[in-house]
Amino acid sequence: MSRKKKKRIRWGRVFGALILSSIFIVGLYSIYQYIEGKIKVLNEPLKKAEGKHTFKGAQTENKLDAINVLLLGSDSRGEKQARTDTIMIAHYDPQNNAFKLISLMRDMRVNVPEHGQQKLNAAFSFGGPELLRQTIKENFNLDIHYYAIVDFQGFEKAVDLLVPNGIEVDVPYEMSYGIGITIDEGKQRLHGKELLGYVRFRHDRLSDFGRIQRQQEVLSKLKEEALDTQSIIKLPELVGILNKHIDTNMDSSTLMAVGKDLLTNHSGNVETLRIPEDGSFESKRYKGLGEVLEVDFDQNKEALSTFLEGQGTAQTEE
Repeated sequence: MSRKKKKRIRWGRVFGALILSSIFIVGLYSIYQYIEGKIKVLNEPLKKAEGKHTFKGAQTENKLDAINVLLLGSDSRGEKQARTDTIMIAHYDPQNNAFKLISLMRDMRVNVPEHGQQKLNAAFSFGGPELLRQTIKENFNLDIHYYAIVDFQGFEKAVDLLVPNGIEVDVPYEMSYGIGITIDEGKQRLHGKELLGYVRFRHDRLSDFGRIQRQQEVLSKLKEEALDTQSIIKLPELVGILNKHIDTNMDSSTLMAVGKDLLTNHSGNVETLRIPEDGSFESKRYKGLGEVLEVDFDQNKEALSTFLEGQGTAQTEE
């Protein structure tokens, strides 16, 4: 009896030691990843605040003021007249750790300064983020403080870093036209390249409306699945990726503060709004422009103001 008891105690100690050793090794590896990421960031600091483009964004009085960031997804492959595939505005309030996201439909017919009536995304082709900023201000009376352009490769790499196991989505039908890959119908886990195709696809009955729904779905799931300790450890490496694939006039301290709040869930839920909102537009066709969205600007300016003031009934992403 005594020998069996002693044997059990010895095996218990060995088992406990193995657990402690495993925890220690995982801890060392995490620290190594963090330090390696820090070294990469130090060797490749963020781009200077002026960015690649001339941008006359609105000024804030202090660091606690809310900011609006023009978020653009670019399909640029080096050409000057690149299109923007995605137009969003991220509203960040550091005092309340609040984060809101506004999706602007690119086919809205708007007045582009010095170019007349055009689709919204044409403003970027004509004059980059600055002309797009002016266009948004003129048509929707919304001030923009910063811009950030992320290319497709940067999106893929950031997704694969934060969620290496991919994100589960339910693809309603096969997607292939215009995205360079084929995504099969059904529930599946998509990684960076496939997710990029999923959020870009617009050749279905919902067109741009479905694309914006998928963008908001993916951003919500990305935020949800990235909220863990490992994501914080990966933050320096993520900044290194952004350094190579993002063009922005945001200073590094602001960019890091926003990213940290999102990854640690300090920002809480993300509220989203689509412009134009339901019931405020109709589809029309114009010579030279094709099919566009004819927008009630007064109604949408009011919707924007209400949403940003926190009194709206916009959709909330968990």
